[in-house]
Amino acid sequence: MATRSVNKAIVMGNMVRDPELRYTSKGTAICTFTLATNREWSANDSNEVNEETEYHNIVTWSKLAELCSDLLYKGRRVYIEGRIQTRDWTDEESGKKMYRTEIVAEEMIALGPPKGGGSDESPAPAPSAKPAAAPAATADPSNDLQEVTDEVQLRDDSSSEDIPF
Repeated sequence: MATRSVNKAIVMGNMVRDPELRYTSKGTAICTFTLATNREWSANDSNEVNEETEYHNIVTWSKLAELCSDLLYKGRRVYIEGRIQTRDWTDEESGKKMYRTEIVAEEMIALGPPKGGGSDESPAPAPSAKPAAAPAATADPSNDLQEVTDEVQLRDDSSSEDIPF
Protein backbone atom coordinates (compact mmCIF):
# COMPACT_ATOMS: atom_id res chain seq x y z
CA MET A 1 0.00 0.00 0.00
CA ALA A 2 1.33 3.43 -0.95
CA THR A 3 2.02 5.91 1.80
CA ARG A 4 0.01 9.10 1.49
CA SER A 5 1.89 12.37 1.20
CA VAL A 6 0.97 16.06 1.11
CA ASN A 7 2.37 18.85 -1.06
CA LYS A 8 0.50 22.05 -0.17
CA ALA A 9 1.79 25.61 0.01
CA ILE A 10 -0.10 28.62 1.34
CA VAL A 11 1.51 32.07 1.19
CA MET A 12 0.22 35.61 1.57
CA GLY A 13 2.49 38.49 0.74
CA ASN A 14 3.22 41.39 -1.58
CA MET A 15 4.01 41.31 -5.28
CA VAL A 16 7.69 42.13 -5.89
CA ARG A 17 7.07 43.21 -9.50
CA ASP A 18 4.31 43.08 -12.11
CA PRO A 19 3.43 39.56 -13.31
CA GLU A 20 4.79 38.24 -16.61
CA LEU A 21 2.25 36.58 -18.93
CA ARG A 22 3.42 34.36 -21.79
CA TYR A 23 1.85 31.71 -23.96
CA THR A 24 3.26 28.34 -24.94
CA SER A 25 3.35 27.42 -28.63
CA LYS A 26 0.17 25.41 -27.96
CA GLY A 27 -1.57 28.57 -26.71
CA THR A 28 -1.60 27.77 -22.98
CA ALA A 29 -1.23 30.88 -20.80
CA ILE A 30 1.52 30.87 -18.16
CA CYS A 31 1.99 33.71 -15.69
CA THR A 32 4.99 34.00 -13.37
CA PHE A 33 5.63 36.41 -10.53
CA THR A 34 7.47 36.71 -7.23
CA LEU A 35 5.77 37.15 -3.88
CA ALA A 36 7.60 38.48 -0.80
CA THR A 37 6.64 37.38 2.71
CA ASN A 38 8.06 38.71 5.98
CA ARG A 39 8.74 37.02 9.30
CA GLU A 40 9.41 38.96 12.49
CA TRP A 41 10.91 37.67 15.72
CA SER A 42 12.74 38.99 18.76
CA ALA A 43 15.69 37.45 20.55
CA ASN A 44 15.05 36.14 24.06
CA ASP A 45 17.56 38.50 25.65
CA SER A 46 16.53 41.72 23.88
CA ASN A 47 13.51 43.65 22.72
CA GLU A 48 15.03 44.18 19.29
CA VAL A 49 12.69 43.01 16.53
CA ASN A 50 14.35 41.15 13.68
CA GLU A 51 12.78 40.78 10.25
CA GLU A 52 13.48 38.35 7.45
CA THR A 53 12.04 38.47 3.93
CA GLU A 54 11.48 35.35 1.82
CA TYR A 55 10.86 35.44 -1.92
CA HIS A 56 8.53 32.86 -3.48
CA ASN A 57 8.46 32.14 -7.21
CA ILE A 58 4.85 31.59 -8.30
CA VAL A 59 3.62 29.97 -11.54
CA THR A 60 0.00 29.98 -12.73
CA TRP A 61 -1.52 28.29 -15.77
CA SER A 62 -4.46 28.75 -18.16
CA LYS A 63 -7.37 30.95 -17.00
CA LEU A 64 -5.78 31.58 -13.61
CA ALA A 65 -2.66 32.87 -15.39
CA GLU A 66 -4.71 35.37 -17.39
CA LEU A 67 -6.61 36.41 -14.25
CA CYS A 68 -3.35 37.00 -12.36
CA SER A 69 -2.01 39.06 -15.25
CA ASP A 70 -5.14 41.24 -15.20
CA LEU A 71 -5.53 41.69 -11.42
CA LEU A 72 -2.02 41.70 -9.94
CA TYR A 73 0.60 44.44 -9.91
CA LYS A 74 3.78 45.35 -8.03
CA GLY A 75 3.02 45.94 -4.35
CA ARG A 76 -0.42 44.30 -4.31
CA ARG A 77 -1.12 41.89 -1.47
CA VAL A 78 -1.99 38.37 -2.67
CA TYR A 79 -3.09 35.07 -1.12
CA ILE A 80 -1.88 31.94 -2.96
CA GLU A 81 -2.59 28.24 -2.47
CA GLY A 82 -0.78 25.64 -4.52
CA ARG A 83 1.89 22.96 -4.57
CA ILE A 84 5.68 23.15 -4.42
CA GLN A 85 7.59 22.07 -7.50
CA THR A 86 11.32 21.98 -8.22
CA ARG A 87 12.47 22.03 -11.83
CA ASP A 88 15.94 21.45 -13.20
CA TRP A 89 17.68 22.27 -16.47
CA THR A 90 21.19 22.62 -17.81
CA ASP A 91 22.47 26.17 -18.30
CA GLU A 92 23.54 26.58 -21.92
CA GLU A 93 26.44 28.93 -21.14
CA SER A 94 28.04 27.22 -18.15
CA GLY A 95 26.80 23.67 -18.64
CA LYS A 96 25.83 23.59 -14.94
CA LYS A 97 22.67 21.91 -13.73
CA MET A 98 20.32 24.61 -12.44
CA TYR A 99 17.36 24.26 -10.07
CA ARG A 100 14.33 26.44 -9.41
CA THR A 101 11.78 25.85 -6.67
CA GLU A 102 8.40 27.45 -7.21
CA ILE A 103 4.79 27.29 -6.11
CA VAL A 104 2.36 26.18 -8.80
CA ALA A 105 -0.74 28.14 -7.80
CA GLU A 106 -4.15 26.49 -7.82
CA GLU A 107 -6.02 29.32 -6.08
CA MET A 108 -5.42 33.06 -5.85
CA ILE A 109 -7.16 35.86 -3.96
CA ALA A 110 -6.07 39.41 -4.82
CA LEU A 111 -6.20 41.65 -1.73
CA GLY A 112 -5.95 45.42 -1.42
CA PRO A 113 -7.06 47.96 -3.99
CA PRO A 114 -7.54 46.94 -7.63
CA LYS A 115 -5.43 48.36 -10.46
CA GLY A 116 -6.00 52.05 -10.83
CA GLY A 117 -6.37 52.91 -7.14
CA GLY A 118 -9.10 52.68 -4.59
CA SER A 119 -9.01 52.63 -0.82
CA ASP A 120 -6.97 50.06 1.08
CA GLU A 121 -9.17 50.46 4.19
CA SER A 122 -11.78 47.86 3.29
CA PRO A 123 -10.39 45.78 0.45
CA ALA A 124 -12.78 43.41 -1.24
CA PRO A 125 -11.01 40.20 -2.17
CA ALA A 126 -10.88 39.37 -5.84
CA PRO A 127 -12.74 36.23 -6.83
CA SER A 128 -11.00 33.02 -5.90
CA ALA A 129 -10.02 31.27 -9.07
CA LYS A 130 -8.96 27.80 -10.00
CA PRO A 131 -7.48 27.06 -13.40
CA ALA A 132 -9.96 25.59 -15.83
CA ALA A 133 -9.43 22.00 -16.83
CA ALA A 134 -6.90 21.97 -19.63
CA PRO A 135 -7.69 20.21 -22.90
CA ALA A 136 -6.40 16.66 -23.14
CA ALA A 137 -3.43 17.77 -25.24
CA THR A 138 -2.22 20.12 -22.49
CA ALA A 139 -3.46 18.22 -19.44
CA ASP A 140 0.13 17.87 -18.18
CA PRO A 141 1.52 21.41 -17.78
CA SER A 142 5.01 20.04 -17.10
CA ASN A 143 5.44 19.53 -20.86
CA ASP A 144 4.48 23.14 -21.50
CA LEU A 145 6.71 24.27 -18.63
CA GLN A 146 9.70 22.53 -20.18
CA GLU A 147 8.89 24.28 -23.45
CA VAL A 148 8.74 27.66 -21.71
CA THR A 149 11.99 26.92 -19.88
CA ASP A 150 13.61 26.16 -23.22
CA GLU A 151 12.21 29.36 -24.77
CA VAL A 152 12.94 31.72 -21.89
CA GLN A 153 15.68 31.33 -19.31
CA LEU A 154 14.03 32.16 -16.01
CA ARG A 155 16.16 34.28 -13.73
CA ASP A 156 15.82 35.50 -10.19
CA ASP A 157 17.04 39.08 -10.37
CA SER A 158 15.06 40.53 -7.49
CA SER A 159 16.82 42.50 -4.82
CA SER A 160 15.66 44.19 -1.65
CA GLU A 161 15.51 47.47 -3.62
CA ASP A 162 12.74 45.96 -5.78
CA ILE A 163 10.43 45.44 -2.80
CA PRO A 164 7.65 48.04 -2.87
CA PHE A 165 7.00 48.03 0.88
